Amino acid sequence: MFNNFLIIGCGLIGSSILKSSIKNKISKNIYIFEKSKKNRKTIRKINKKIKFISTLNEDLSKMNFIIVCTPMSEYKFVFSKLDRFVSEKSVITEVGSTKRNLLEFTKNKNLVLSHPIAGSEVSGPKFGNKDLFNNKWCILINKGITYKINLVKKFWKKLGSKVILMNAKEHDKIFAITSHLPHLIAYNLIKTAQDFQKIEKRNLIKYSAGGLRDFSRTAASNEIMWRDIFFNNKDNMINSINKFIQNLNFIKKKIRDKKDEEIKKILINSKKVRKQIIDSKQDVSKPDFGRQI
Repeated sequence: MFNNFLIIGCGLIGSSILKSSIKNKISKNIYIFEKSKKNRKTIRKINKKIKFISTLNEDLSKMNFIIVCTPMSEYKFVFSKLDRFVSEKSVITEVGSTKRNLLEFTKNKNLVLSHPIAGSEVSGPKFGNKDLFNNKWCILINKGITYKINLVKKFWKKLGSKVILMNAKEHDKIFAITSHLPHLIAYNLIKTAQDFQKIEKRNLIKYSAGGLRDFSRTAASNEIMWRDIFFNNKDNMINSINKFIQNLNFIKKKIRDKKDEEIKKILINSKKVRKQIIDSKQDVSKPDFGRQI
């Protein structure tokens, strides 16, 4: 697809893009900009043909396709360089989890906003997976030059993704509920368990049942990335939290008053959502998420 392809930031997502790009022969030359010396050492083991650039300067002008995979708190620095040095013929995309803030942040005409719905609680290039994007959604924001949107769409499809277009406002509202709020709840649940440990002055965590165990996996996600997401989708997060608190108080009242049928109705309706997720192939139907015992 390209002669010169640059990945800026090579953690879990960046290294997975790297491995998938090598597998699918995305580019003749693949370049990496990665600040971490430890990460660079890991990346060098992936493929000897990978080339590194140490600064974001005039070298950017020869890149046909650039993908930004850093935490969003680094975007200001990265895009100050891209705006200055990237050729008008190049295409830039990124993988951030919020979008409206980016439209306000940069007016770069080369940029097409992407959000691959893939990832894990682990971080770093040692966990990079060439198949991470297979059959996963990738959201593109329907704003920009059409042929550049189509090129980014083709790129993600080559990596195995299912691509859909949205506007930025719709994207941020949807993922506040389906992704950002669940992570916030997981962090809060773990904090609540820690608070109870302090109150009870004994180790409660070692008795973790499946529920706390599964929430702890989500809560082990990268703290810098999720801080950036919460701040950059602030308004939608606050609205989602308010709705969650409203529903939590509603359920608390039903439990306090022992409203048998009403509680059962809430629990039964939740099973329908689980079925929807399985039917849409976003998870498997095997017990315990298909874990091997």
